[in-house]
Amino acid sequence: MKLSKEQVKHIALLSRLSLTEDKVEMFQEQLSDILTFVEKLSELDTKGIDPKFQIIPQENVLRKDISGMSFPYEKTFMNAPETNGKHFIVPKVVKK
Repeated sequence: MKLSKEQVKHIALLSRLSLTEDKVEMFQEQLSDILTFVEKLSELDTKGIDPKFQIIPQENVLRKDISGMSFPYEKTFMNAPETNGKHFIVPKVVKK
């Protein structure tokens, strides 16, 4: 599937990207190649294949929950605009 320059510019706008004309041409080619590859994948016969099939088995990787030293308050609040010593002070955002 070939994307037009206007489509690439629209994608860039939605992505909040500022692209030069050179980059628009580069992404036009690259995105078109990606879409062509995906179209080719749709030609495969996937009947009888579990849609949740994974080649690599899924497993949770968890670290041990070991207590340790906390980050000191002074460093935690060093760049905070407003604190009371142990908490961040933020503007109220809920209206009554």
